[in-house]
Amino acid sequence: MVTSPNGHRLTVMSILDHLTIRLARPSDAASISSFSAAMALETENLHLDLDRLQAGTAALLDSPNHGFFMVAELEQSGRQLLLGQLMITYEWSDWRNGVFWWIQSVYVDQSWRRQSVFRRMHEAMMARAKASPNVCGVRLYVEQSNSTAQAVYRRMGLVPSSYAIFQTDFILGSQKGLEDRPNEA
Repeated sequence: MVTSPNGHRLTVMSILDHLTIRLARPSDAASISSFSAAMALETENLHLDLDRLQAGTAALLDSPNHGFFMVAELEQSGRQLLLGQLMITYEWSDWRNGVFWWIQSVYVDQSWRRQSVFRRMHEAMMARAKASPNVCGVRLYVEQSNSTAQAVYRRMGLVPSSYAIFQTDFILGSQKGLEDRPNEA
Protein backbone atom coordinates (compact mmCIF):
# COMPACT_ATOMS: atom_id res chain seq x y z
CA MET A 1 0.00 0.00 0.00
CA VAL A 2 1.25 3.45 -0.85
CA THR A 3 1.46 5.84 2.07
CA SER A 4 1.40 9.61 2.13
CA PRO A 5 4.39 11.64 3.40
CA ASN A 6 2.77 11.94 6.82
CA GLY A 7 2.33 8.17 7.05
CA HIS A 8 -1.40 7.97 6.41
CA ARG A 9 -2.59 5.32 4.00
CA LEU A 10 -3.82 6.59 0.68
CA THR A 11 -7.04 5.27 -0.79
CA VAL A 12 -7.12 3.79 -4.28
CA MET A 13 -8.76 6.99 -5.53
CA SER A 14 -6.04 9.22 -4.11
CA ILE A 15 -3.41 6.87 -5.53
CA LEU A 16 -4.93 7.33 -8.97
CA ASP A 17 -4.80 11.08 -8.42
CA HIS A 18 -1.01 10.66 -8.35
CA LEU A 19 -0.86 8.34 -11.36
CA THR A 20 0.91 9.77 -14.39
CA ILE A 21 0.26 8.51 -17.90
CA ARG A 22 3.12 9.44 -20.20
CA LEU A 23 5.04 8.43 -23.29
CA ALA A 24 7.69 5.86 -22.47
CA ARG A 25 11.36 6.79 -22.49
CA PRO A 26 14.39 4.66 -23.36
CA SER A 27 15.09 4.34 -19.62
CA ASP A 28 11.78 2.41 -19.33
CA ALA A 29 12.93 -0.34 -21.71
CA ALA A 30 13.78 -2.93 -19.03
CA SER A 31 10.41 -2.57 -17.29
CA ILE A 32 8.52 -2.62 -20.58
CA SER A 33 10.38 -5.76 -21.73
CA SER A 34 9.61 -7.43 -18.41
CA PHE A 35 5.91 -6.53 -18.71
CA SER A 36 5.76 -7.75 -22.32
CA ALA A 37 7.38 -11.09 -21.41
CA ALA A 38 4.93 -11.53 -18.52
CA MET A 39 1.98 -10.67 -20.77
CA ALA A 40 3.03 -13.21 -23.45
CA LEU A 41 3.42 -15.93 -20.83
CA GLU A 42 0.15 -15.09 -19.09
CA THR A 43 -2.06 -14.70 -22.17
CA GLU A 44 -0.56 -17.14 -24.68
CA ASN A 45 1.79 -19.31 -22.62
CA LEU A 46 4.68 -18.08 -24.78
CA HIS A 47 8.24 -17.81 -23.51
CA LEU A 48 9.69 -14.98 -25.58
CA ASP A 49 13.36 -14.69 -26.51
CA LEU A 50 14.34 -11.96 -24.02
CA ASP A 51 17.25 -10.63 -26.11
CA ARG A 52 14.98 -10.24 -29.14
CA LEU A 53 12.24 -8.68 -26.97
CA GLN A 54 14.64 -6.17 -25.40
CA ALA A 55 16.05 -5.25 -28.82
CA GLY A 56 12.53 -4.86 -30.22
CA THR A 57 11.46 -2.69 -27.31
CA ALA A 58 14.53 -0.47 -27.65
CA ALA A 59 14.00 -0.22 -31.42
CA LEU A 60 10.45 1.07 -30.96
CA LEU A 61 11.49 3.52 -28.24
CA ASP A 62 14.23 4.83 -30.56
CA SER A 63 12.02 4.97 -33.70
CA PRO A 64 8.77 6.90 -33.19
CA ASN A 65 7.88 6.31 -36.86
CA HIS A 66 7.11 2.69 -35.87
CA GLY A 67 4.93 3.59 -32.88
CA PHE A 68 5.25 4.35 -29.21
CA PHE A 69 4.64 3.02 -25.72
CA MET A 70 2.55 4.73 -23.09
CA VAL A 71 3.14 3.86 -19.44
CA ALA A 72 1.31 4.36 -16.18
CA GLU A 73 3.68 5.61 -13.51
CA LEU A 74 3.33 6.22 -9.80
CA GLU A 75 5.82 7.88 -7.50
CA GLN A 76 6.36 5.72 -4.44
CA SER A 77 8.94 6.33 -1.73
CA GLY A 78 10.77 8.84 -3.89
CA ARG A 79 11.10 6.59 -6.93
CA GLN A 80 9.03 6.11 -10.05
CA LEU A 81 7.20 2.79 -10.32
CA LEU A 82 5.73 1.63 -13.63
CA LEU A 83 2.35 -0.02 -13.15
CA GLY A 84 1.35 -0.72 -16.74
CA GLN A 85 1.94 -0.19 -20.42
CA LEU A 86 0.36 -0.19 -23.82
CA MET A 87 2.00 0.03 -27.21
CA ILE A 88 0.68 1.83 -30.29
CA THR A 89 1.69 0.89 -33.83
CA TYR A 90 0.36 2.34 -37.07
CA GLU A 91 -1.68 1.02 -40.00
CA TRP A 92 -2.36 3.24 -43.02
CA SER A 93 -5.93 3.14 -44.38
CA ASP A 94 -6.28 4.22 -47.98
CA TRP A 95 -10.08 4.01 -47.60
CA ARG A 96 -9.98 6.66 -44.88
CA ASN A 97 -6.82 8.55 -45.89
CA GLY A 98 -5.68 8.21 -42.31
CA VAL A 99 -3.89 6.06 -39.78
CA PHE A 100 -5.36 3.50 -37.43
CA TRP A 101 -3.58 3.22 -34.11
CA TRP A 102 -3.25 -0.42 -33.07
CA ILE A 103 -3.19 -1.00 -29.31
CA GLN A 104 -0.78 -3.82 -28.51
CA SER A 105 1.24 -5.19 -25.59
CA VAL A 106 -1.29 -4.13 -22.98
CA TYR A 107 -0.15 -5.05 -19.51
CA VAL A 108 -0.92 -3.92 -15.97
CA ASP A 109 1.10 -5.33 -13.10
CA GLN A 110 -1.03 -7.95 -11.35
CA SER A 111 -1.02 -6.10 -8.04
CA TRP A 112 -2.51 -3.00 -9.73
CA ARG A 113 -5.27 -4.62 -11.78
CA ARG A 114 -8.92 -3.66 -11.28
CA GLN A 115 -7.85 -0.24 -10.04
CA SER A 116 -8.50 1.71 -13.27
CA VAL A 117 -4.87 1.80 -14.39
CA PHE A 118 -5.72 0.53 -17.87
CA ARG A 119 -8.73 2.84 -18.02
CA ARG A 120 -6.48 5.82 -17.37
CA MET A 121 -3.96 4.70 -20.03
CA HIS A 122 -6.77 4.13 -22.52
CA GLU A 123 -8.33 7.54 -21.83
CA ALA A 124 -4.97 9.30 -22.30
CA MET A 125 -4.29 7.38 -25.51
CA MET A 126 -7.78 8.14 -26.89
CA ALA A 127 -7.41 11.85 -26.12
CA ARG A 128 -4.08 11.85 -27.95
CA ALA A 129 -5.56 9.93 -30.91
CA LYS A 130 -8.57 12.26 -31.21
CA ALA A 131 -6.25 15.28 -31.12
CA SER A 132 -4.16 13.88 -34.00
CA PRO A 133 -5.74 14.94 -37.32
CA ASN A 134 -4.35 11.99 -39.29
CA VAL A 135 -5.68 9.30 -36.89
CA CYS A 136 -8.89 7.76 -38.25
CA GLY A 137 -9.50 5.19 -35.51
CA VAL A 138 -8.15 2.81 -32.91
CA ARG A 139 -7.97 -0.97 -33.17
CA LEU A 140 -6.67 -3.84 -31.11
CA TYR A 141 -6.57 -7.56 -31.24
CA VAL A 142 -7.10 -9.88 -28.32
CA GLU A 143 -6.59 -13.60 -27.85
CA GLN A 144 -9.96 -15.25 -28.57
CA SER A 145 -9.97 -17.11 -25.27
CA ASN A 146 -9.12 -14.02 -23.17
CA SER A 147 -12.66 -13.20 -22.07
CA THR A 148 -11.46 -11.03 -19.18
CA ALA A 149 -9.61 -8.66 -21.51
CA GLN A 150 -12.50 -8.66 -23.97
CA ALA A 151 -14.89 -7.57 -21.21
CA VAL A 152 -12.55 -4.74 -20.23
CA TYR A 153 -12.24 -3.57 -23.84
CA ARG A 154 -16.01 -3.59 -24.26
CA ARG A 155 -16.35 -1.43 -21.13
CA MET A 156 -13.91 1.02 -22.76
CA GLY A 157 -16.27 1.35 -25.72
CA LEU A 158 -14.40 -0.90 -28.14
CA VAL A 159 -16.50 -3.29 -30.20
CA PRO A 160 -15.54 -6.50 -32.01
CA SER A 161 -14.58 -6.00 -35.64
CA SER A 162 -16.07 -7.94 -38.51
CA TYR A 163 -12.53 -8.91 -39.56
CA ALA A 164 -10.61 -12.02 -38.56
CA ILE A 165 -6.83 -11.76 -38.44
CA PHE A 166 -4.76 -14.20 -40.48
CA GLN A 167 -0.98 -14.33 -40.35
CA THR A 168 2.25 -16.04 -41.19
CA ASP A 169 4.64 -15.55 -38.29
CA PHE A 170 8.31 -15.96 -39.23
CA ILE A 171 9.54 -15.65 -35.63
CA LEU A 172 7.13 -17.39 -33.27
CA GLY A 173 5.70 -19.86 -35.80
CA SER A 174 2.12 -20.81 -36.29
CA GLN A 175 -0.46 -20.43 -33.59
CA LYS A 176 -3.89 -21.97 -33.46
CA GLY A 177 -5.90 -20.57 -36.32
CA LEU A 178 -9.57 -20.51 -37.16
CA GLU A 179 -9.27 -23.96 -38.71
CA ASP A 180 -8.40 -25.23 -35.20
CA ARG A 181 -11.58 -23.70 -33.83
CA PRO A 182 -14.34 -25.21 -36.03
CA ASN A 183 -17.20 -23.75 -33.96
CA GLU A 184 -15.92 -20.22 -34.51
CA ALA A 185 -15.05 -20.39 -38.22
